[in-house]
Amino acid sequence: MSGHATNLRFKLPAICFLLQLFTIILFAVFVRYDQETSARLWHEELSHHNKSNRDNDFYFRYPSFQDVHTMIFIGFGFLMTFLKRYGFGSVAFNFLIAAFAIQWSTLIQGFFHSFHDGKIHIGIESMINADFCSGAVLISFGAVLGKTSPIQLLLMALFEVTLFGINEYVLLSLIGAKDAGGSMTIHTFGAYFGLMVSRVLYRPQLDKSRQREGSVYHSDLFAMIGTIYLWLFWPSFNSAITTHGDDQQRTVMNTYFSLAASTLATFGTSALINGEGKLDMVHIQNAALAGGVMVGTSGEMMLTPFGAMIAGFLAGLVSTLGFKFLTPILDSRLKIQDTCGVHNLHGMPGVLGALLGALVAALATQDVYGDGMADVFPFIADGSRTATYQGICQLFALLITLGFAVVGGSLVGAALKIRLLGSPPDTQCFDDQIYWEVPEDHQDGYMRAVNSEDPERSASV
Repeated sequence: MSGHATNLRFKLPAICFLLQLFTIILFAVFVRYDQETSARLWHEELSHHNKSNRDNDFYFRYPSFQDVHTMIFIGFGFLMTFLKRYGFGSVAFNFLIAAFAIQWSTLIQGFFHSFHDGKIHIGIESMINADFCSGAVLISFGAVLGKTSPIQLLLMALFEVTLFGINEYVLLSLIGAKDAGGSMTIHTFGAYFGLMVSRVLYRPQLDKSRQREGSVYHSDLFAMIGTIYLWLFWPSFNSAITTHGDDQQRTVMNTYFSLAASTLATFGTSALINGEGKLDMVHIQNAALAGGVMVGTSGEMMLTPFGAMIAGFLAGLVSTLGFKFLTPILDSRLKIQDTCGVHNLHGMPGVLGALLGALVAALATQDVYGDGMADVFPFIADGSRTATYQGICQLFALLITLGFAVVGGSLVGAALKIRLLGSPPDTQCFDDQIYWEVPEDHQDGYMRAVNSEDPERSASV
C-alpha cells in the first residue's frame, strides 16, 4: 500500500550515492582550479604581471557569494516553513536539493562557460553561478512543496539544472541578452518550470490533505525568518556577478529601493483587499520580495532610483493581487496546485522584470551611459547593435525562457510520475511524518490520515 510505496530505506540511499559518485567521477575527469585558484598559476600571475594577492577576484566576489549562499540555504529554506506540519521537509529537502544542484550546475555551466583545453576551470564566480542555478531549482521546489518525495526532487534537480544551463547559454552567450539578477534565467524559468511539473503531477484528491496545507502562528514566524534574510541580501544576489565599480553599486541601489517600495505596496494592498482591513501574513512573506525579482534584469542598467521604486511598487501590487485572486484560479481551472505561490513571487514579477529590462535597454543612449555602455551593453558600445535591437533581443530571450520552462517542466513532470519514486498519496501530503522521524506531538494528524485511508491498519495500531 502507500506505506510501502513511500518507504525510502533503499531508494533514497541508492539515488544519493549514485548521483554523488557520478558527480565525483565527472569532477575528477573534467574540473580543475582556475588561474586565480591554482597555486602554480596564481603565483605565475603574481610574478609576471606585477600583481598582489589583493587583486585576486576572490576578495571582490566572496562577500557577495556568502550573501547569496545564505539566501539559498536559509532564505529559501525558511520561507517555505509556513506549512504547519511540513517544517522538516521544507528546510531539509531545500538543503538536500541545493547541495546536489550546486555540484551538478558547476559541471553543466562549466561545460558552457569555462571549458577549455578539455577541462572545466572553476573559481569564486563559478560558485556564485552554481548558487544562482540552485535558486531556480528551489523556486520550482516551492510549486511542488509537500507533494513530492526527496527522490523526485533530486531527479527534478538533475534535469532542471541541465535545462537551466542550456537556456542560460542560449540567452547570455548566443543572443547576448543581459540578465545579471536573473529575472528571466532564474525566476521566470524556475517558476514556470515548477508550475508545469505541478500541473503534470496534478492530484485530483488533494482536498484530502488540504487541512494540513495551511499555517499556524509559529510556522508563519519561521517563514518570516526566510523573508527577512532574502530581503536583506537580495541586493547582493542581483549584483553578485556584475562588473566591479559603478555597475555593482548601481545594481545594489536599484534593488534596495525596489524592495523598499514593494514592501509598502504589499502592506497597503493586503490591507485593502482583505476583510476588515487586516493584513495577510502570506502576502507579507512573499510579495514584499517581488521588487527584488522585478529589477533582476534591469538592475545594472540606468533605471534611476525613482524608476526602481516604481518597478518595486508595481511588483508588490501585482504579486499581492496574484496571491489573493490568481492562485485559486490556477488551482480550480488550470489544475496547477502551486503550494508556495511561486507564480506570484517569481513568475509574474520575473516576466515583468524581463519586459522592464527590454524597455530600459531599448532606451539606452550614449549620453546617459557614456563610457559605461561597454560594461552594460557591449554590443551597443561597439556598434554591432542598436539599442532598439538590444531591446528586441531581450524580448526574444524571455520567449525562449518560457519555452524551455513550459516544455521542459512538462517532460520532467511526466518522468516524475513513476510510482517507484516514492511520491506520497493524496491523503498524506504536507506532512513530515511520511518521510521523517518526528516528535510524538506531531504524529496525531498523520495517524488520523493513515487510519482513515486504511481501517485495517487502524485496528492493528
